[in-house]
Amino acid sequence: MKRRVAFFTLGCKLNFSESSEIGRQLEDAGFERVPFGSEAEVTVIHSCTVTGSADRKTRQAVHRAVKVSPHGFIVAMGCFVQMKPEEAASWPGVDLVLGTHDKFNLPAYLEDLTKKDQAEIHSCSLDENELFFPAQSVSERTRAFLKVQDGCDYHCSYCTIPAARGPSRNPNSTLILDQARELAAKGLKEIVLTGVNIGDYGKTTGESFTDLVKSLDQIDGILRFRISSIEPNLIPDHLIEFVGQSTRFAPHFHIPLQAGSDKILRLMQRRYLRSVFEHRVFKIKEIMPNACIAADIIAGFPGETEEDFAEACSFVLSLPLSYLHVFTYSERDGTLAASMPGRVPHRT
Repeated sequence: MKRRVAFFTLGCKLNFSESSEIGRQLEDAGFERVPFGSEAEVTVIHSCTVTGSADRKTRQAVHRAVKVSPHGFIVAMGCFVQMKPEEAASWPGVDLVLGTHDKFNLPAYLEDLTKKDQAEIHSCSLDENELFFPAQSVSERTRAFLKVQDGCDYHCSYCTIPAARGPSRNPNSTLILDQARELAAKGLKEIVLTGVNIGDYGKTTGESFTDLVKSLDQIDGILRFRISSIEPNLIPDHLIEFVGQSTRFAPHFHIPLQAGSDKILRLMQRRYLRSVFEHRVFKIKEIMPNACIAADIIAGFPGETEEDFAEACSFVLSLPLSYLHVFTYSERDGTLAASMPGRVPHRT
């Protein structure tokens, strides 16, 4: 009888693609995947730590896993675990704690499923985290999420992802093109390119993201490609122009703005000001009038005043955006923003 494994994944599409890849590894090792909430010999919680809410959901998922499978082997892995391995190891029922690097070796850790009195911790240091592990996931049988980049060198003052994921890195384009062809051979019709900072693609290999996009556009069998979130300062004119003339790349751009005030953007240590974001949005609309453009906004950043907020609202309303993702600022331990003055009450 096959041993059963259940996954619970929090966070970004990159996490989901990695869970799918690790799940395939376990299936190759003789496990049977079952839905989370089903009794299983192994339950894997793939964590996120981008907000305090993600931290809470990680703890809640562990609690539920223990309740459903009280004698099952519980694995906690991912970004929260990379940042706070000892805390994850202290949760009742957790047997194994794996950081960003070690999670891809999960099958090797599951040869012995004996419950532990104390969780084992295997969490790599940031300096060791320079390898790229390919991943892909399939959604609704026609769409796949393909990992093309990992890590981030943008140390924004509010964010722990560079510490959780490590430096920016990517595989050569040959590997990605081969994966895209494999997905096409399986009948997939749409591929979404994912990563932590995909516009930074090429830092490891000396290539460029635009060159990758142009090469993918030649893959037979894929009807649509979509670019996930990309930084405004990493959207060159030639990328916009190519997407504009492509029949395969969707005219869709998800661009994180984060703040509509130059003062707050500087406090956030973002690598652009409002003028750069504005120029990119209007350039996209010039080339693709019907393009869908989304933006992320963080409200309540330390030091933000009513005037800053009004300035941000006015700026956003002046842009031809299709929709917004708006988040309340979430303080993260160890970040520069956590020690900044001018904290904004949550119920403002």
